[in-house]
Amino acid sequence: MAYLKGNAPNSAGDCIFCIKVRGVDDTREHVLHRGEHVFATLNLFPYNNGHLMIVPYRHIAAVTDLSADELTEMMTVTQLAMQVLNAAFNPQGYNVGINQGSAAGAGIAEHLHQHIVPRWGGDTNFLSTVGETRTIPEWIDQTYERLLPLFKEHHS
Repeated sequence: MAYLKGNAPNSAGDCIFCIKVRGVDDTREHVLHRGEHVFATLNLFPYNNGHLMIVPYRHIAAVTDLSADELTEMMTVTQLAMQVLNAAFNPQGYNVGINQGSAAGAGIAEHLHQHIVPRWGGDTNFLSTVGETRTIPEWIDQTYERLLPLFKEHHS
């Protein structure tokens, strides 16, 4: 609700992803996994249950700015996230992608991030199509509590 009311940490202009990088409370920030170059975090405005993002630590805007190590780890952590989401939610498919630049729909264009959205047949319905509203049946903190032990289990 703080984000919806404009009381979010980034309302002062800080990048929300850089705040997560510097954060000391991964639970509060919904950070599920920290690698050497990237981290996995839940999307605060999810399209579906389990919608998460893989984000490089460096504040860069383009895929072409990623180092080979960052690029490799981004895809390795994407694979890990999909294994975790399979175990937690058993989705029938995924949307995996990067909206690079505001013209492409990036909500936070200045800090590159890759979306992983679990999908199920029929998950688009009248409410979301006509009302431009999503119904997410699980609170973000519950999703975090469900996924965190799976990230630890699948990463070991």
